Amino acid sequence: MDSLEKQALQVAKEIVVKFIEVGRISPANFSEHFSEIYGEILTTVSGGAERADQSAPKKADQGE
Repeated sequence: MDSLEKQALQVAKEIVVKFIEVGRISPANFSEHFSEIYGEILTTVSGGAERADQSAPKKADQGE
């Protein structure tokens, strides 16, 4: 496991613990949420979100 994965794992743990503290996730359904949160964080910090933003079509400027 490289440094980036370890950091993503730590951040995911902190987020899940916070969600448990505020009641958004229960310890009983921890496993349902942890892998999804970890995957999103890892994708984001490894540049996946940046690549997705670059490939997404730009929204036209909407005047109001």
